[in-house]
Amino acid sequence: MTSRERILTALSHKDTDITPFSWGFGINYPAKKMLAEYLKLDMGELDKKLSAMTDIRHVGPKYIGPADRIKHFPDGSYTDMWGVKRSPVQNQKDTYLEISEYPLKNHTSVEELENYVFPEVDWFDFSVIPEQIENYKKSGDYAIMMGNGNIFECSWYMRGLEQMFEDLLVNKEYVHCLFNKVTEYFIKYLSKALEAADGKLDLIFTADDIGSQTGLLMSLPLWEEMLKPYHKKMNKAIHEYGAKIIYHSDGSVMDAVDGLIDMGIDVLEALQFDAAGMDPAELKNRAGDRLCFHGGVSVQATLPFGTPEEVESEVKNLIKILGKNGGYILAPSHAVQAGTPPENIHAFLKTTGRFEE
Repeated sequence: MTSRERILTALSHKDTDITPFSWGFGINYPAKKMLAEYLKLDMGELDKKLSAMTDIRHVGPKYIGPADRIKHFPDGSYTDMWGVKRSPVQNQKDTYLEISEYPLKNHTSVEELENYVFPEVDWFDFSVIPEQIENYKKSGDYAIMMGNGNIFECSWYMRGLEQMFEDLLVNKEYVHCLFNKVTEYFIKYLSKALEAADGKLDLIFTADDIGSQTGLLMSLPLWEEMLKPYHKKMNKAIHEYGAKIIYHSDGSVMDAVDGLIDMGIDVLEALQFDAAGMDPAELKNRAGDRLCFHGGVSVQATLPFGTPEEVESEVKNLIKILGKNGGYILAPSHAVQAGTPPENIHAFLKTTGRFEE
């Protein structure tokens, strides 16, 4: 099978020649550097080997919007096109960009929101997408994916998470106005991309973290009322072009699985089985005939703290359970974090059957 055939066959709940593979969020640089040293490869060689493993390739439009809308600062901070500022925060092993300014934080009315300058789809050149796809096709027949459609996250990035949770309960008019603006943007943005790709864009990555380590971030009824309808509207627009929808959420989301299926997703992504109530066998038995899966190999426990043998066992177990009768794309549950032992990453690579030593 070609990579594209493998992905589309799996997403049709049929067996494939080998288990489809995707890097998802990839490997963070410090972990990748340690892996390169462990395998005695330079970073360029390693990147080529890792890239060759995946059945999915990513495309996206070129930003041609106002130059002053995206700002970069000497300390490594930057402001994105939504007006959200992120600044570098370092722990013992790596540096992460955390939100440091929320542009809608001090809003008290819908009128203020109406006056805010949101990004416009015309800020992007979508004509570059066909060329990107053709460049990939020169080296193989890959499944092509583009994102993003993260309505809740994009909104709270601008508003602030604590304020957003308060708004969901006592300022619903504001939330609906904000969600609607973000949703309409993503529908236009993704539709433009799908039109430009002319049937060659197979997967659309959407997202919204709605789970924590112990349960949903909001009550199921509140999610059904406030957020689900917007994703349902966006998913309907995507499906009109024939693309499949991969939906990402970290955390404990088992209680929302039936609602996510009704929302119109095709693939549930991340699969944080270290979170409460998340079990691969239960998930497959409960929803495997209606839903496909992507991810699952633990970047929270097994990869960073297990043994190579435990990594191998987990990978094989997930393939056996989630890959039964198709419907599974093997991947880490998120980005492989700094500090993850290279021998564990190597064990993961070998167990996929996709890594050329």
